[in-house]
Amino acid sequence: QVRLQESGPDLVKPSQALSLTCTVSGGSITTTPYYWSWIRQPPGKGLEQMGIVAYDGSIYYNPTFRSRTSISRDTSKNQFSLHLNSVTPEDTAVYYCARAQGPVFTANKEDYDYWGQGTQVTVSS
Repeated sequence: QVRLQESGPDLVKPSQALSLTCTVSGGSITTTPYYWSWIRQPPGKGLEQMGIVAYDGSIYYNPTFRSRTSISRDTSKNQFSLHLNSVTPEDTAVYYCARAQGPVFTANKEDYDYWGQGTQVTVSS
């Protein structure tokens, strides 16, 4: 059974950076053909895919977030991470990591087979 667990701060001040990590168990992030995404859901809004790291280390960003986002992975820890710069209150959201069986560039729940439980991040001074 594959399990994903997000970790990181629950409160970040405006203009600071947000860093989240997704720890994967029950399967390797380097196994083909899996793609690992960061997805968020602001309050009252829909899901937004922020970016993907593929099994081979390739990284894809949603253009909406590209200028402020960095995604990386640590294969030795079976983790992948999200770094979001210059946060504003509009970045307040539940942040999820999820797995897809291919290069999925959507935030549709049915396109992913495993999800983390999500972590609430609030941006506030």
